Amino acid sequence: MNRSDLRIVFAGTPEFAAAHLQALLQAGLNVVAVYSQPDRPAGRGHKLTPSAVKQLALQHDLPVYQPQTLRTPEAQTELAALQPDLLVVVAYGLILPQAVLDIPRLGCINSHASLLPRWRGAAPIQRAIEAGDAETGVTVMRMEAGLDTGPMLLKSRTPISAGDTGGSLHDRLAGLGPQAVLEAIDGLAAGTLQGEVQDDSLATYAHKLDKTDARIDWSRPAHELANMIRAFNPWPLAHARWQEQPLKVWAAEVEAGRGQPGEILGCSKQGLLVACGEQALRLTRLQLPGGKPLAFADLYNARRDQFVLGQSLANGQ
Repeated sequence: MNRSDLRIVFAGTPEFAAAHLQALLQAGLNVVAVYSQPDRPAGRGHKLTPSAVKQLALQHDLPVYQPQTLRTPEAQTELAALQPDLLVVVAYGLILPQAVLDIPRLGCINSHASLLPRWRGAAPIQRAIEAGDAETGVTVMRMEAGLDTGPMLLKSRTPISAGDTGGSLHDRLAGLGPQAVLEAIDGLAAGTLQGEVQDDSLATYAHKLDKTDARIDWSRPAHELANMIRAFNPWPLAHARWQEQPLKVWAAEVEAGRGQPGEILGCSKQGLLVACGEQALRLTRLQLPGGKPLAFADLYNARRDQFVLGQSLANGQ
């Protein structure tokens, strides 16, 4: 069977998923319907806003389904009525029960932004950077009822560079994943693709991101904090306290230095040098409340007298 003959249902929600849907459509695949999470409040006005996937689907006049859950018989009957050969799932955000996994003739496949079994779960891109991993990638797997536990069909790898952020790595993986999914669909349509069972003993869990994760603990080693700052750029953004104000940290470099954790060791146009549990961090791009992210050189020019040696970013004093 040719891949263009398959009846495909796509399920996804954010931009990462939309990149995959766009690739399927550009390749001429027969996407008969799209599933996405219900519209959510967004922005200052908390206006209900459709997901990136829904917006793309509507641009292509595709029917969109947005059930609160797929666990009900009604939702499952609705999906079965579409007679899908294959369900392609990318960052959908809803649990697929076994009854749903059993509906498509060729099953369900998922594009997951890690080299499984490492980093199963909600935030694999950021957790890989935070942990200091040397590489990551995308795994296309056949879905099972467990969380990211299914047999692996294809992997596409990429190194993690010292300059990578959560944002840059997200964008690179959003470029790798769609091609891997297209290759997997070709293999499934031809009946030539075999899955590799995951080794559960090698699995790690990528916990969902939360703003509380991003609070900087200056007692940690500088290299760990540098990884965290890169991982959480552009969201949820690493942050500390300075003169009783929240201080968002967009970029930092590990430097030699010693002092009480959080102590300002130096101020110059090259950055704000802050002591850590081991070594120090030179903060090079910061954001104050109500302001834009700025190179520290610009902030230093405007507020030079306010950055005082010995001042602490650990307690805001």
